[in-house]
Amino acid sequence: MAKLILLRHGQSLWNAANKFTGWVDVPLSERGRAEATVASCKLRDKGYKIDVCFTSLLIRSIETAVICLTECDQICGEKIPIIQHDSDDPDWHGWDKYAGNFYQELPIFTSQALDERYYGNLQGLNKAETAEKFGEEKVHEWRRSYSSRPPGGESLEDTKNRVIPYFQSRISDHIKRGQTVLVAAHGNSLRAMVMALDNLEPDEVPGLELTTGVPIIYDFDDQGNVLEKTILT
Repeated sequence: MAKLILLRHGQSLWNAANKFTGWVDVPLSERGRAEATVASCKLRDKGYKIDVCFTSLLIRSIETAVICLTECDQICGEKIPIIQHDSDDPDWHGWDKYAGNFYQELPIFTSQALDERYYGNLQGLNKAETAEKFGEEKVHEWRRSYSSRPPGGESLEDTKNRVIPYFQSRISDHIKRGQTVLVAAHGNSLRAMVMALDNLEPDEVPGLELTTGVPIIYDFDDQGNVLEKTILT
């Protein structure tokens, strides 16, 4: 039975400082690294073994994936995680000269399509101070609604419009093969994915919250249909 494991990255240093992060490449905090370790232990204790992993291009997502895959060796089996860089990158460093070994390695694919929602002019601002300036209702609308964009930024709808095509073109193929897939990404890119998987309507989005470091598991049948959803709290 195919499984999809969604994991919002652990707390970042800007999460801890209550700042809008978006595309700013901020690493995990000590707590965030611990959250990724706990997620690894939870998956190990439930007997999950990952076949392939996808992350965004942002370090907090990549850190979470690597910690989750390496803190408890059992979830990789005998395989070693290897980050598969895009060979179209101008700084490719010869990454495309090594195709990998499916039997000995676990590929980690990175993609901008899974990056956090772009918060535009809000990036780097304190959330509480921003609410004081623009009003709590307006900031809540920017953060939680489906179609409202923060100044210069993306809406969740915009984010979904890049996440779902990538899911359909890259991730779903592994699900159809019956594999166990880990996606370590961000609150909003994963909200977009959950919205599609759970068939949620836009008016249900404001109440959708994903906790950092808590795995969400979807079981699929051999046709790629969701059978069950489990949250490892």
